[in-house]
Amino acid sequence: MIGATRRAAAPLSFAAALLVLEPALGQEQSKPAQFDPAEETAIREVVREYLVTHPEVVIDAIRVYQQREKVAAEERKRETLKRQQAAIFNNPHDPVIGNPDGDVAVVEFFDYRCGYCRSVANGLREAAKADGRIRVVMKEFPILGPDSQFAARAALASVKQGLYEPFHFAMMNAKGNLDKKAVMAIATEVGLEVERLKRDMQAREIDGLLRRNFELAELLGINGTPAFVIGDEVIPGAIDMQTLRDKVAQVRSKSS
Repeated sequence: MIGATRRAAAPLSFAAALLVLEPALGQEQSKPAQFDPAEETAIREVVREYLVTHPEVVIDAIRVYQQREKVAAEERKRETLKRQQAAIFNNPHDPVIGNPDGDVAVVEFFDYRCGYCRSVANGLREAAKADGRIRVVMKEFPILGPDSQFAARAALASVKQGLYEPFHFAMMNAKGNLDKKAVMAIATEVGLEVERLKRDMQAREIDGLLRRNFELAELLGINGTPAFVIGDEVIPGAIDMQTLRDKVAQVRSKSS
């Protein structure tokens, strides 16, 4: 194999070319290899010719890379769940439905304009009510554009008037496009003082809370809505209520 001091420009063997491919194929080098321009050109040509005749090597390298990324993402997720327990489950600024003193927290990242979020909203409320000991922590996660951001800000501002829960479910059950005009109309219907709501929507703490939700979502590998955190598990996508009940029971059994 070519050492760091070699200066020959003769054609290189495939073994030399592997010095370039080894990291992609999941192998490790003890020291970074150093080549002069002629050697680099020769290596590129050998690698190119080999990959053209053996494209399966590229597929294998991609698979190794994807597996590494998957393992790394799972590790980041586990570390986040360990280190960010308070921020995920017990942020005092997060709205809560169900039993605020419940023994199991179900955290939902959601967007008001997400059809899947709407499809699980009522079932989630009914499951929490039927159980009686579930805290549903609402993580506003408006990823579907400006109207979603407007709805999320309005919802968080409604907390100051004590009407978050009815406002939340009224928006989740709204028909048609949930634009700014529709959000304000729903606010009026549920009894919110709209002018106060508009002022409260500009609060800096809302900026901070939404920013923190996005940061947590990234750390947890959440890139869509809805997504749930129950115990030490992140569950992407809409969840059926029997699965939710099973997950809650598992958390209780671990803590008993």
